[in-house]
Amino acid sequence: MSKSTLSTFLCGSYWLFLSILLLPTARLLAADKLNFVYTARVMSQAYPWIAQEAGLFKKYDLDVPVIFVTAGAPAMATILAGESEVIQQGAATMTRPFVQGNRDLVFIGGIKSLLTHSIIAKPDIKRPEQLKGKRIGVSRIGSNPHYFAVQALRQFGIESRDVSYVQAGGAPETLAALVAQGIDAAVLTVPTDAQALKLGYHYVIYGPDLKIAYAATTLNTRRSILAKRGPVIGRFMRAMAEAAKIMHTDKEYVFKVLGKHLRIDDRNLLEASYNVEIKALEPRLAMKPEGFQSTLDEIAPVEPRAKSVKPQEMIDTRYLDEMEKSGFFEQLWGGRR
Repeated sequence: MSKSTLSTFLCGSYWLFLSILLLPTARLLAADKLNFVYTARVMSQAYPWIAQEAGLFKKYDLDVPVIFVTAGAPAMATILAGESEVIQQGAATMTRPFVQGNRDLVFIGGIKSLLTHSIIAKPDIKRPEQLKGKRIGVSRIGSNPHYFAVQALRQFGIESRDVSYVQAGGAPETLAALVAQGIDAAVLTVPTDAQALKLGYHYVIYGPDLKIAYAATTLNTRRSILAKRGPVIGRFMRAMAEAAKIMHTDKEYVFKVLGKHLRIDDRNLLEASYNVEIKALEPRLAMKPEGFQSTLDEIAPVEPRAKSVKPQEMIDTRYLDEMEKSGFFEQLWGGRR
């Protein structure tokens, strides 16, 4: 073997050895992937967008693809099949399978504790009573918009059998169905409701005034996933807590994120929407029992077992408790409540 060939061989061997030696270190430095799904393109589901745009997932060594899946059965199918590990959705979708016996499901954080939807219709429908016999658009049966419509209409003596609910698939699609006259009224929340107003539609029922307590946006997973990936989900929850802080304290940055993800550049529209929605969002990801009780009460008529389930059975506060006890929340908020 010539001297030059020997030199080349030794050099190549050196780099091969070095790469093998450093491989475990590279693995240690790799971010942990966490499969995450959100279920509505609305302001109350913006925390993961903020975390992504602000680099919070990267800060906590996480790789979190933020994937949209339609609320209801499609989203639940992802967590039940193991395709997602954490879902951001309304509580009702997960409450029913929990009551039916799937005790592996669990809520780990709260984002929105009041419903801020409204029912919007064409000008000739002026009063709630006129919605009887009409087609009302919602994203999905069993979704937040559907639940709101049931509760709101009941206050005006209108039961579900008195109207026809039409599944549109999401807020933009529901507005499109209203414009196309495929429905007579639509259940919308900010900022899509304001877009409908600009098109000449009007509020028949303005939801924020009703103050309906409900776990409208939550973070949920499975207990078996917590057992396997507890620390990873703990870092995810810290990222979400920091995103909540940004949502409540840095309106200008939030507007940039919302503008990008909701494709809205109307400052007045964003301002009006933010002022309504921020009052219903939880700054410290609190899970309020009354909101979860509402979901149990809603399904109790068709699922009698819901009457024996307590909200506390469905939730796990380990991450919220840890952030409180460790001083993380105190440091994040500087003593503010």
